[in-house]
Amino acid sequence: MSANNLAALSEAGVSIWLDDLSRSRLQTGNLVGLIKDKHVVGVTTNPTIFASALSHGEAYDEQVRELAARGADIDAVVRELTTTDVRNACDVFRETWQASGGKDGRVSIEVEPGLAKDTDGTVAQALDLWKTVDRPNLMVKIPATVEGLPAITRTLAEGVSVNVTLIFSVQRYLDVMDAYIAGIEQAKANGHDISGIQSVASFFVSRVDTEVDKRLKAIGTPEAEALLGQAAIANARLAYAAYVGAFSTPRWQELAAAGAHAQRPLWASTGVKDPAYSDTRYVDELVVDNVVNTMPEKTLDAVADHAQLRGDTVSGTEEQAQELFDSLEQAGIDIDDVYDVLETEGVDKFVKSWAELLETVQGQLDKAKG
Repeated sequence: MSANNLAALSEAGVSIWLDDLSRSRLQTGNLVGLIKDKHVVGVTTNPTIFASALSHGEAYDEQVRELAARGADIDAVVRELTTTDVRNACDVFRETWQASGGKDGRVSIEVEPGLAKDTDGTVAQALDLWKTVDRPNLMVKIPATVEGLPAITRTLAEGVSVNVTLIFSVQRYLDVMDAYIAGIEQAKANGHDISGIQSVASFFVSRVDTEVDKRLKAIGTPEAEALLGQAAIANARLAYAAYVGAFSTPRWQELAAAGAHAQRPLWASTGVKDPAYSDTRYVDELVVDNVVNTMPEKTLDAVADHAQLRGDTVSGTEEQAQELFDSLEQAGIDIDDVYDVLETEGVDKFVKSWAELLETVQGQLDKAKG
């Protein structure tokens, strides 16, 4: 398996982050190996990833036993287990963080998904996670719900680096960038060193195709069938054009002159769900300078093995992408409804994963006490 594709991707300006973390990755040196051999320069986590990590193997047993002996409750145990992994991963990436001037070497941890509609609760937990992990290369993940937008601004205003997650529409992405810029302005006013704050905006890719394709197949006309598998990439390309626009305004230039960093787009949900499509398409088709692509290891391996990289596949595609959305509308796709459904589903999936995580840990606690 060749890492040349991964090197080429990095050279094209795409930061490769792993969309996974577990204690066994940390203990076995697997994560160190991915940094060394696979050009991985960051890690993202979410409730589903932690639910999976904690339900496999015995890597967490000892810490669970210690916490059980101290009488910790379920929420405290989950917080301790997840923040320990994230803190240790931050330490593994410290050199990467330093070498990239703080741009990469980042590890993300998400606020509890049940807080997605609670602005104050999100801010309180984001600041608490920042203090608990206590590493400068942490990013706290906040969902881009309507209630999440002011939470993003307020968290950034405290000097905390933020990974905004669950973005599906370009309109919401514009709101996110606005929330980011306002947060940086407030951080500056609050006396924080804004050159130390980094942020990414996680724009979800594959789920858009899953939902749009399902609707196109239900419509079933030749015109609809001809549009299959194109919405997600066009959506992300329009997002990139919005990013270029948002960070070229006089308002932003003033902050940039004071040391602020533009909030990079991050392509999330890049594992391909439909076996009819190439398993590297959400990497091949979204190559452009100054973005992040966070991949499950399966996608990372597929890219190393057989990616069809051909340089920048995003710049100059805005008009074509917009034409596709016009065609989707003509075919009968209500794209705003697609985005609403995806956001609701996204929050619900993470809430469900969080419940599974609590259930798994409760089982481990009971065993430790037994």
